[in-house]
Parts: sequence; C-alpha cells; structure tokens
Amino acid sequence: MEQIKQNKMGIAPIPKLIVSMSLPAMFSMLVQALYNIIDSMFVAQLGESALTSVSLAFPVQTLMIAVAVGTGIGINSLVSRRLGERRREEASRAATHGLLLAIFSSLVFALLGLTLTQTFFQAFTDNQTVLQMGCDYTYVVTIFSFGMMIEIGLEKTLQATGNMIYPMLFQLSGAVINIILDPIFIFGKFGVPALGVRGAAVATVIGQIASMVFAVVVIIVKKHEVHISFRNFKFKWRTVKEIYAVGFPSIIMQSIMAFLVTMLNTILISFSEAAVSVLGVYYKLQSFVFMPVFGLTHGVLPIIGYNYGAGNKKRLLSALRLGTLIAACIMTVGTVLFLAIPDKLLMIFNASPQMLEIGVPALRIISICFIPAAVDILFSTFFQGVGMGFKSLIVSIMRQLVVILPAAYLLSKIGLGYTWYAFPIAEVVSLVLGGIFFWTTYRSKIRNLRPISD
Repeated sequence: MEQIKQNKMGIAPIPKLIVSMSLPAMFSMLVQALYNIIDSMFVAQLGESALTSVSLAFPVQTLMIAVAVGTGIGINSLVSRRLGERRREEASRAATHGLLLAIFSSLVFALLGLTLTQTFFQAFTDNQTVLQMGCDYTYVVTIFSFGMMIEIGLEKTLQATGNMIYPMLFQLSGAVINIILDPIFIFGKFGVPALGVRGAAVATVIGQIASMVFAVVVIIVKKHEVHISFRNFKFKWRTVKEIYAVGFPSIIMQSIMAFLVTMLNTILISFSEAAVSVLGVYYKLQSFVFMPVFGLTHGVLPIIGYNYGAGNKKRLLSALRLGTLIAACIMTVGTVLFLAIPDKLLMIFNASPQMLEIGVPALRIISICFIPAAVDILFSTFFQGVGMGFKSLIVSIMRQLVVILPAAYLLSKIGLGYTWYAFPIAEVVSLVLGGIFFWTTYRSKIRNLRPISD
C-alpha cells in the first residue's frame, strides 16, 4: 500500500482533494475563456467580415484542440491508472509515448493546413474578404500548432500525477502573453506592422510556444512522479493502443464539435452571415461557462482513474457525486446570465442590430441546455477515468450528430429562431443515454470493485 499512501489521490478527503486539484485548472481555464473573448473583441473591431472569418475558422481550431486534448486525456487516464496500480515505470513509459504522439500530431496538422485551408474556406463563402482573412488566420495556427500540442500533452501528464499547479501556470502564461500581444499584432503598435486577423493568429501561436517552452523546462528541471526520458526508450505500439483506447474516443467526441459547427454554419449561412457570427460569438461566450467545468474535470478525472486502479469504490463515487454537484452550480450561474443579459453579452463583440435581433433569443434558448450538460460532462469524465472512453464517444455522437444536426436542419425549415432549440433537445437525449450507460457500467465494473492487495 506504500504507493497509494504516498499519493494524495488515494488518501486525501475527497472534497478537499477536488478543490485543491480542480481550482488551479478552473482558474487557468477561466483565463483561457477570457482570452477567447478578448481575442474576438479585438477581431470584431476590424468589422463583421473579420468576425465571420474567425467563426468559420473555429472548427479547424476545435479539431486541433480535439486531437491535443483527446491524446492528453488518454495519457492522463493511463498514467493515473498505472500509478494507482503501483506501476510507475509503465506510467513513465506512457508519458514518453505521449510526447512523441504530440509531436507527430503537430506535423500532420502543419501539412493539412498548408494543403487544404483554401479549399475549406471556399466551401463556405465566395466573399473574397472573408476568404482571405480566414486563410491568413488558419495558415498560421495550423503550421505552428506544435506549441499547443506539446504543451497540452505535458500538462495532462502532470495532472495525472496530482500536480495541478504547474499545468495552471503553463496555461496562464500562454493566455496572458496572447492577450498582451493581440492588440500589438492586430492593430500594429510599438513598431510592429498591423497584421489584422493574421495578427490574432500570430499572437496565439507565440503564446502557445511560450507555454510549451515553460512546460518543457519544468519537466526537465523539476522532479515528478513520472519521468519522460528517451534513455533506453523502446517504442511500443501496445502503449499507444492503451493511450488511444481512451484518447481516440475523446478525440472523436471533440472532433464531432468541429464537424457540428461546420454543419451548423452551413445551415446558418443560408440565412445570413450575421447568423454565423452569432453562433461564433455564442461559442466564445459559452466557453466562459463551460471552461470552468472542463477545469473541474481535469481535477476529477485523475482522482477517478487513480481510485479505480486502486479498487476504491467509495472514493471513486464520492468524486463523481461532488464533481457533478459543483458542475451543476457553475452551469446554473451561466444559465442565469444568458437568460438575464444576452444583449449586453453580445455587445461585447460590437454586435450589429441584425446580430442582436438574432442573438438575444438564441442565447436564451441555448442556455436551457447548460445544466443537463453539466451532468453529461461528468458522466463522460467517469467513463474516461475507468478506461471506457467508447461510452463517452457514443453519448457525444448522440448529442452532436444523431440528434442535434437533424433537429437543427428540420427546425431551420420552420425558421431561424427555431433552429436554436436543437441544443437543449440534444442535451436532454444525451442525459438519458448517459444515465443508462452509467448504471450498466456501475453494475458491471464498479459495484463489486475491491481494493488491490498488498
């Protein structure tokens, strides 16, 4: 039991543990959300075409983040389970494989960005201004994606050991640098030429690379429970398979978001560019509500994974219950804000009268889904923590493909204002399915869980 006793995830009181592990991630995610909003505020000052171009680029960025975070979740789940099983060498091997996977992923996106960016934007618009701005932005963020990929991989590795402070500092450093550089590169200050939308992308990748450098230095200089090392390293496909057993479903889940936004943009562009801008602004605003919940899951996931590996059913379920309660409280606050002041939220982005007309009812309708989404997100975290990422994938496919897109398409035939009801409809269906999956998983894997022997 020595290893379990030494790791706080096996012995600390669950409420204190969740707070201590989640608060740093929640804080850094709030800063990330603030960056997303400030970035779009600056871009909006360039005009509605600039805002539309960045909104159309959003699915590409979402796809990159999906691969980075999904791979990271796979690393996190595997490392935390191996630590719970007292197999530190295998945990370190998983972390080293994770770094290689991050580097490989960045090379793939650089190639795709160079070859497919213009074709992607031509599929949505023949407005040459929007097309040029979108390409300028996307070329930069894809070609230089290595900063984000590597930083997220290292961040998830440290979170798996219970270290939440350094991952918070990694994210904070990148976001703060990004916020500072945005107006400098977008509008041209201190001798830097005004780069417009491309400047927003340059500021983004500089922040990501700076964050990556910080993470690499910490990994090399500081002592951690796992060690990334290529000395006597042997690449093993089995380890990659174990990472992606959880990571690949997570990648698909988050990639579905990119596909969802792309398809929703296709539906909304038939009404107006303003409708596309409203959807883009919504995703920026909702990040301020959802990001703290995702930060919460960063703390809850390794606790669930560790205690599942250690066979501690009581602590596993306590972490899930408390995490769900906290997430629901956060989402309740978000719902109240979206219902009470949608116009003020939209005016943060210099919303035109047409955007206000479309966006005020849209934000109010979509916010109905926030509280059910809190439970859905924690169900997904639970499935990932116990190594059953495929169930998370099924629930997400129901939310973001099987239900929401057909519902949005059919409701759009009635009118633009009805399209937004697809969000709460999909979330409720997902909640029911997630509950069924949780109960079957509990009966098969959790109910008879026993602590591992010495």
